[in-house]
Amino acid sequence: MEWFAAPDYWLGRLVFQRLIAALYLIGFLAAACQFRALIGERGMLPVPRFTARVPLGRSPSLFHLYYSDRAFATVCWSGAALAAAVLAGALDLVPLWAALLGWALLWVLYLSIVNVGQTWYAFGWESLLLESGFLAALLGNARVAPPVLILWLLRWLLFRVEFGAGLIKLRGDRCWRDLTCLKYHHETQPMPGPLSWFFHHLPAPVHKAEVAANHVAQLVVPVCLFLPQPIASAAALVIVVTQLWLVASGNFAWLNWLTIALAFSAVDTPSVARLLPLPAPPVLHPVPLWFQLPVLAVAVLFAVLSYWPARNLVSRRQLMNRSYNRFHLVNAYGAFGSINRIRFEVVVEGTRAQELGPGVQWREYAFKGKPGELRRLPRQFAPYHLRLDWLMWFAAISPVYGRPWFAAFVARLLVNDPDTLGLLRHNPFPGEPPHHVRALLYRYRFTDWRTLRATGAWWERTLVREYLPPVTYRDLAYLAPRAAGTARRRPAREDP
Repeated sequence: MEWFAAPDYWLGRLVFQRLIAALYLIGFLAAACQFRALIGERGMLPVPRFTARVPLGRSPSLFHLYYSDRAFATVCWSGAALAAAVLAGALDLVPLWAALLGWALLWVLYLSIVNVGQTWYAFGWESLLLESGFLAALLGNARVAPPVLILWLLRWLLFRVEFGAGLIKLRGDRCWRDLTCLKYHHETQPMPGPLSWFFHHLPAPVHKAEVAANHVAQLVVPVCLFLPQPIASAAALVIVVTQLWLVASGNFAWLNWLTIALAFSAVDTPSVARLLPLPAPPVLHPVPLWFQLPVLAVAVLFAVLSYWPARNLVSRRQLMNRSYNRFHLVNAYGAFGSINRIRFEVVVEGTRAQELGPGVQWREYAFKGKPGELRRLPRQFAPYHLRLDWLMWFAAISPVYGRPWFAAFVARLLVNDPDTLGLLRHNPFPGEPPHHVRALLYRYRFTDWRTLRATGAWWERTLVREYLPPVTYRDLAYLAPRAAGTARRRPAREDP
């Protein structure tokens, strides 16, 4: 079947698969470094508690069969090692069946993590990585030409990501329609980056031009992906450029880089060769029949599963980042259907004082990514994902978002839990833990040029209200026993 193979896409496949492997590597590393505090045996939302109430059929995961922190770490580091090998090109040196198994193992391992990750893994880019990684397995390796059907499924995925994001904006917040959303977005986005302050201070006409360009990039350009070459390649490169603009303006974990990877899968080699000198193409062998059969089966499966996200695209009640099956395949995507006009931040503080009064000294906990210290320039962390920092942004919007985990987080601060403190940039109580912890809600704003030059402060803030009144470990043990139950207790001598 000559129509089955597309040898002109060997370079696009190479770039796509390498980027997916790199993002798998980052995902596994982030899981390995953060899981003990978030979902470990003594974590804020422990996996054993989740698997006890949610059956295997509803959340397929290896951890339904057995869980321990050591087993979870083994999965993370094994996945990271395999992803690093794929990134280095190891699967291009093995038979096709071995490459297929290697990609499949990456997908199974990461699916096992996502399906027990609960709130900490409830992000659209988790499903996007799984869907992209599943299709990456069926692109083959350097021994065979990429299958045409998988390339079209990747374009359909990229279309859902971009067109879905464009539609949710037009159907959502009015500021997207009057081109004013970026007046607020750079300041109020979940985790600003080092250039966000400068993007925020661009002139209003530039902000409007940004929004208008975004509408074109997400509502017009994705349609061109289905046109003949070189138009499809040009559309893909436009998407790459717009995503790099987003990379520069904020921290969105690996969402932008995943979108860039998908865009490269639509670029054919002859189009690139018109612009850049390329090495000689590899010798590609005919696609074996045994490989054609699973590709055809997956194409049929994806066509059936596409009914739900396609219906979501045309629905007036379009949903963002919706997964319609437990395997996170053929999902609905979208981002920032509404924009916050005001930035709120939850500032967590502690004190060793046993009796509270006007003269009590409170010390602030410093997070790695989310705004806190006024003179600290926001850092670039993406594509690495700081899960606690992201959830703190949601908790500042409404305490409802923090209800499953915030009390458990505070309980761990009250005992100086080392895993939880490892998620923070600075612990103000390195010797012994605080006796009381409280949380305050502030409104944060970017400073103007004059204030920045005079004070060196990137942010200014105004106290809004108390978010959590001062609590001790005993308070949490009484008010939220499940939250405090898995935290390591302090020695008895430290109790009042």
